[in-house]
Amino acid sequence: MGETMPPAASLITRFAPSPNGRLHLGHALSAIVAHDLARASGGRFLLRIEDIDGPRSRPELAEEFRRDLAWLGLTWDEVPAQSTRLASYAAAAETLRARGLIYPCTCTRSEIEAAGARPGLEGLIYPGTCKHGAPDPARPVAWRLNAERALAETGPLIWEDALAGPQAVDLSGLGDVVLVRKDMPASYHLAVTLDDAADGVTLVTRGADLFAATHVHRTLQALLGLPVPRWHHHPLLLDARGEKLAKRRGSPALAERREAGEDGLMLAEQLRLQICGLEPDAQASI
Repeated sequence: MGETMPPAASLITRFAPSPNGRLHLGHALSAIVAHDLARASGGRFLLRIEDIDGPRSRPELAEEFRRDLAWLGLTWDEVPAQSTRLASYAAAAETLRARGLIYPCTCTRSEIEAAGARPGLEGLIYPGTCKHGAPDPARPVAWRLNAERALAETGPLIWEDALAGPQAVDLSGLGDVVLVRKDMPASYHLAVTLDDAADGVTLVTRGADLFAATHVHRTLQALLGLPVPRWHHHPLLLDARGEKLAKRRGSPALAERREAGEDGLMLAEQLRLQICGLEPDAQASI
């Protein structure tokens, strides 16, 4: 089922960007949180490129990311990119499939909406259309977690966030999430869980917008017998409209600021001051 790792003197953290768009200030804050927590403990800060997003993944952006992080004054150990790990995703999916813990789904987003799916913590909760009927074998197939069966196998689970404290796993607001996408060898949920285990990550740092996803990741760790880290979900930087910074909204790129001659070390220090303001309880550890 996986054993929860005790707090370690030397932490292993990671920053795992996808090369489908340029990094912005939100990414910089996330990288700095992970970097500084690792360095303060005498641990390791890892860089992992999550490059399995098909044609949207642009190899040249990975090199830009490295320049951005160096400009911010960060140092790291780089681990293999996701595109080198496809066999591990396939093996895990086959394990789950053989145990009846995932099922095929051909539904499109519009079909899920038309079925009257209710809102959840990560969009609409899948209504179980393919779970209760045979999917069309001629259509592209995704594979979904059978949440009810998974939790029946694992029993009650707990995970711990460094800021929010212990959390009981609850998949009711997420439903049967996709673990193998139609267009990718693994969804974010499956890939990141396997990758963090393979890389020995002991503290998963990421934005608070991914808090709910951790319920899925803790479930997968139990199902696959993976080690269980602690998590640190930091608050997000917001734009003038009160929305989180995002590539798709055209948030200003770090590369643009770097190429304009801005001082990256000074920007990093400004972000550290913001982190201390956003996370008063974490101020002493960053």
